Amino acid sequence: MKQKLMVQVPVVVFALLLALGSCRHEIPGGDPCLTNTITMTVNKTDATGGQNNGTISATTVGGTDFRYSLNGSAFQDTGYFASLQPFQTYNLVVKNSWGCTDTAQISINVNDPCAGVTVAVTATPTSALNGQSNGSITASATGGTGFTYSINGVNYQASGTFSNLAPGNYTITAKNANGCSGVALVTVGNTNPCAGVTIAVTTTQVNPGTGLSNGSITATATGGTGGYTYSLNSGAFQASNVFSGLATGNYTVTAKTAAGCTGSASVALGATNPCAGVTVTVTLAKTDPALNQSNGSITATASGATGFTYSLNGGAYQASNVFSALAAGTYTVTAKSSAGCLGTGQITLTGVSPCNNVTITLSAATVNYTPCLTPASGKITITAAGSTGFTYSLNGGVYQASNVFSSLVGGNYTISAKDQNGCIGNNTTSVPTAAAGPLFAAVKTIITTRCSGSGCHMNGGNAAGYNFDNDCSIVSDWSKIRSSSVTGNNMPKSPQPKLTTAEKTAITNWINAGHLYTN
Repeated sequence: MKQKLMVQVPVVVFALLLALGSCRHEIPGGDPCLTNTITMTVNKTDATGGQNNGTISATTVGGTDFRYSLNGSAFQDTGYFASLQPFQTYNLVVKNSWGCTDTAQISINVNDPCAGVTVAVTATPTSALNGQSNGSITASATGGTGFTYSINGVNYQASGTFSNLAPGNYTITAKNANGCSGVALVTVGNTNPCAGVTIAVTTTQVNPGTGLSNGSITATATGGTGGYTYSLNSGAFQASNVFSGLATGNYTVTAKTAAGCTGSASVALGATNPCAGVTVTVTLAKTDPALNQSNGSITATASGATGFTYSLNGGAYQASNVFSALAAGTYTVTAKSSAGCLGTGQITLTGVSPCNNVTITLSAATVNYTPCLTPASGKITITAAGSTGFTYSLNGGVYQASNVFSSLVGGNYTISAKDQNGCIGNNTTSVPTAAAGPLFAAVKTIITTRCSGSGCHMNGGNAAGYNFDNDCSIVSDWSKIRSSSVTGNNMPKSPQPKLTTAEKTAITNWINAGHLYTN
């Protein structure tokens, strides 16, 4: 610690200093320095260790306006001087407003803050467990304040506690705020927490089924301080005391306390037949598929055990007891319990015609065929009943979604409708041919009666490239008929006489009416 030194100059020294003092100003009425004593009092603080931190502080009485100089430096208003080196002697001069002076010599020495100070360190160890680094030391110190602690003499910390220590010898150093230190030698011992402790392990077991890995071992430990964990066959320790999914074989179960104390037990798991005396019965229900389709199903019900899964024809087992999308055929269903016990059932699916008990009735609405129109004007619209999802066919042709068939000529037709299951209904209908109009009939009569013989257009004759045996040829060649028989005199051929005025009028009336089959 820093110590302040009060330098009190003896009276005789001050008298001597006064006698040596001088007055620089001639004051009328005498020398004021002779009648007014100037007295300086000096305090000092020695430097600490090798530092330049000594100080001098001076106060003065005897006059006014005191100024101070240290070792001949310029005078200053304050008598405080800092940052002084140790092992030096300093001359301090004070001067008042009359010029009277006083002088003192001060030695700055070295102050040892640890002189007379004893730092005592007390340390308490906690032994480490056998083979572990979990020992500790807790230290405290007296002989100062602001202590920090080190276990290696280099790094200091505010806490006096050092943890995670292995067994061994340690030196604890405590240092106070002034750097004064003390040490304590401490030994962290090696403690065996399992000395005199016996861990007893008891087990219960469930043997696995034959060829299965469904056995288990349950362990219970006693002794020690608890906090047990468990290991099977030297594997990783776990909090649970149950080991499952075990096949037949020999096992070692080890229990370990929180302190690391262990105990073990050996267990032999033998195979058992879980299906001895167990009969699994499988009952099957079915839905037959439609003929030539795969929409049948089988539903299985098993009894005699629990936890069933199901297999069809030796396939993979599944949780569901329903098998669907099946075609006609014979199937074997196997049910397996959670213990592996098996039972089977067999069933045959028969293809069923979806058209049994289905009657599809057809009716048709028709539009007459009018000859000589393009396209043909006949039409059939089919109406089907007795099922759903119909498509339609005419005269055994391709089925179509539309129930309307157009561009038909007159005649008899076979109509068909097929539902979504392929069931078919058939019927027949006729598209009537429209009757010829009276004007057209008159013209046709004239042509058939007056056009005969060589060079005519009837009875297979094809004079000039056209023939009138077909009614539509009469309709399409109306202009040639007019030019040959009405406006010209080329028809009929000799020896028949030419057309009469009445016959020409009949032809003209038909042409003027539109020269159609229905006119």
